[in-house]
Amino acid sequence: MNKRFGALSAACLLALVIGAMHSRVAAQSADEVLCDRVAADPDDPDKPKDVKGVGAIAPADVAIAIKFCRVAAGKSRRAMYELGRAYAAGQQLPEAAGAYRKAADKGSTSAMVELGTMLANGTGVAKNADESRKLFERAAAAGNPRGVTSLAALSGSGGVPLDPVKERSMLAKAAEANSPEAEYQLGLMYANGTGGPQDDVAARGMFEKAAAQNHPDALLWMGAFAQAGRGGPKDSSAAKSYYERAAALGNEDAKAALKRIECPYVIKDKRGNAVSNLCF
Repeated sequence: MNKRFGALSAACLLALVIGAMHSRVAAQSADEVLCDRVAADPDDPDKPKDVKGVGAIAPADVAIAIKFCRVAAGKSRRAMYELGRAYAAGQQLPEAAGAYRKAADKGSTSAMVELGTMLANGTGVAKNADESRKLFERAAAAGNPRGVTSLAALSGSGGVPLDPVKERSMLAKAAEANSPEAEYQLGLMYANGTGGPQDDVAARGMFEKAAAQNHPDALLWMGAFAQAGRGGPKDSSAAKSYYERAAALGNEDAKAALKRIECPYVIKDKRGNAVSNLCF
């Protein structure tokens, strides 16, 4: 009786698992479902809402991801992009670039960003700033937040500068998608009055949103705004907390800010040069 009950329970469990996967498998191949499970990008606009995604493909899953994504890639640009992620995780960079290019040609904005980044840095491919910019522009025009922030970063690092007004508008749209990098960069534009009116309140709001997602530089700026009372109330305790969180993430400027809070008095030499801090 117990053996029969156990067999029935196992059969019921199997039926439940099959039933839970049925709706997805009916619309997708099993290879695509398995590819998504180990290699989907959480921030990919192509990703279905019921797929969680993984920030980084686990080393133990690289071979599995390549196996199933390679099969699924024939019918899905998302799977082709995920195949690129799997190759990149396995340090097969030329193969990753090839998969990203095929996915980008099919309209994957995430693949455009990844291939653009490889071209900008010369990682696994010949460095090509012009092609990188075009890919970022395509992704940004399609509404991909990472396309917008990557384009802004490329322009700010010696590339062809963007029109500040246009950049501010693009970042505002990307920030609506809850992109911490877009929120941070938009905050800087508000704080510095770049591309539009200077607005400390709006800047603080953007920094706060990005800081809530543990963006190190946004945490640093929130600390500075709270310490100085810019765009909101002055709060030394909150400022220290922001600096501590940024410092824990490796931000060196935050570590220096913490030291200044703990050792506020600067000892200078006869020429007026700072030589040390006095702590209490």
